[in-house]
Amino acid sequence: MFQFLDIIGTLAFAISGALTGWHKKLDPFGVFIIAFVTALGGGTLRDILIGRTPVGWMLDLTYVYMIILGFIATIILKTRLEKLRISLFLFDTIGLGIFTIIGLEKGIEIGLHPIICIALGTMTASFGGVIRDILCNEIPVIFRKEIYATISISGGVLFFSLNEFQLNKDILYLVTSSFMIVFRLLAVKNKWYLPSPYKE
Repeated sequence: MFQFLDIIGTLAFAISGALTGWHKKLDPFGVFIIAFVTALGGGTLRDILIGRTPVGWMLDLTYVYMIILGFIATIILKTRLEKLRISLFLFDTIGLGIFTIIGLEKGIEIGLHPIICIALGTMTASFGGVIRDILCNEIPVIFRKEIYATISISGGVLFFSLNEFQLNKDILYLVTSSFMIVFRLLAVKNKWYLPSPYKE
């Protein structure tokens, strides 16, 4: 299940990045680069910080294949994606939920404190999007008032809370990632935002 979620998360973020690049009217190479950094940027930074080198995607080309698949699927289906922003949001949300779990587990594997594991999960889920937004000349989502990184942190807290009950790992992964996906969907639908220190 862990490997499956990792692959699905990579594909989801690759499509999210490709859709962003397409929306910004980049050429095909630009669209591919944005898909690549969105899918692997957070995980690459995480692996470097924990001393896991070469980083994961350099040792397993499955991740690169998934990005290529996401890129091709976006190019082929672009004319059918009439609600581009909605598609981008959905794939980005799926990636957020799944990649948080991946980061948590990477920290657990090397015996890091739960707080550090949650930070790694948040980084894994968010920093690919940060790089994507910077390259596309946008203020990154996590730096705006929309709830994003907060959802990763909440998912990490839930993960370690449920882990105390010694649940089956597959169930733990599914429950935690589903919680984060639903949380973000509800947050956007109901316009839940962090309070801003600035006057509107």
